[in-house]
Amino acid sequence: MDHTVFLAVLAAAFFHAGWNALVKSSADKYLGMTAIALGHVPPALAALIFVPLPAWSSWPYIVASALLHAGYQIFLGWSYRVGDMSQVYPIARGTAPILVTIISFLFLGEYLTQWQLVAVITIAIGIMSLILVRSRDGLRNHHAARLAVATSLFIAGYTLVDGLGARVSGSPIGFYAVATTFNALAFLALTPRAAPQALRRLWPEARNVFIIGGAASFLAYAIAVWAFTKAPIALVAALRETSIIFALIIGVVVMKERLDLPKVVATFLTMLGAALLRLAR
Repeated sequence: MDHTVFLAVLAAAFFHAGWNALVKSSADKYLGMTAIALGHVPPALAALIFVPLPAWSSWPYIVASALLHAGYQIFLGWSYRVGDMSQVYPIARGTAPILVTIISFLFLGEYLTQWQLVAVITIAIGIMSLILVRSRDGLRNHHAARLAVATSLFIAGYTLVDGLGARVSGSPIGFYAVATTFNALAFLALTPRAAPQALRRLWPEARNVFIIGGAASFLAYAIAVWAFTKAPIALVAALRETSIIFALIIGVVVMKERLDLPKVVATFLTMLGAALLRLAR
């Protein structure tokens, strides 16, 4: 992977961890996800002033992307409602890169070298090792686990669709700006009962998540969509999940969470995977 792309995706991982921390700190997780989904719109519209609109050939991907992102946001909100982030996050984010890698190999003809494959698997194991946090204290939430697996399917789906769509769009940032604007509309349309209440509470209760989280989330994924056009989708997807490192740092330093052995192991494995991905050829 090119040095510039590598550093850009690491920056995207940092922004990704930041908006997840904002949602985690929200008292109402659904309201937090609503703020993120709608918070994409202002930076998306601003970006469209400076970048070309995507080619018409990419518009079917835009529609699919909007629906898949809406499904992801809904299921992630549900998952955080019934389960802890330390269980939901590793299952959802750790499973997705493996799914993307398998599908990319079987259907897209994207072949990874032996060491690249080892790096992807190492990152996924590092993330999923966080499940030990829940297993150790005896708290098992099978409903949250099932929702997290469903969330991972949406993550894998939108990752592949966005990667392919960005490549045919001629304007990866324009592609994502249009797709995420449609996503905000799809998110509201798919949650008609909860949306009016969330919209009324959005500005007084979640304006920071809307402004800061929305901008961070847009920037994080806009970088990833651009990177999909520069490197194999599976490699970008895996490296983006190093956001776990930044998430743990934010959790310990800002939220005063306890740093224990499973978290240290997860961080080490994820960093090792990222290093292998950078060195692999």
